[in-house]
Amino acid sequence: MNELEKIKRVIEKVTPVREVLLVIDATTGQNGLQQAKIFAEAVQVTGIVLTKLDGSARGGIALAIEDCLDIPIKFVGTGESIDDLAPFDPDEYIKGLIS
Repeated sequence: MNELEKIKRVIEKVTPVREVLLVIDATTGQNGLQQAKIFAEAVQVTGIVLTKLDGSARGGIALAIEDCLDIPIKFVGTGESIDDLAPFDPDEYIKGLIS
């Protein structure tokens, strides 16, 4: 975490850091919440990118992170290409959870 803090400090010498996104694998379980807490302590995380949200993965840990740490889900990834990354749509996410 010290290295992460250092990277942010070095970047801020050149330009302000406005967005810090934490990438969470949708298959991550409860360990993801602990990881998010540690990252949020090191740098101010402004959003979550939830990846591998395809198949049977539901990514429920992202909701727990959003709730416990007040970090919004901003993007979701459903595949391996850049075109598979999309802004988070809560309605579509809920439909996927209950279908």
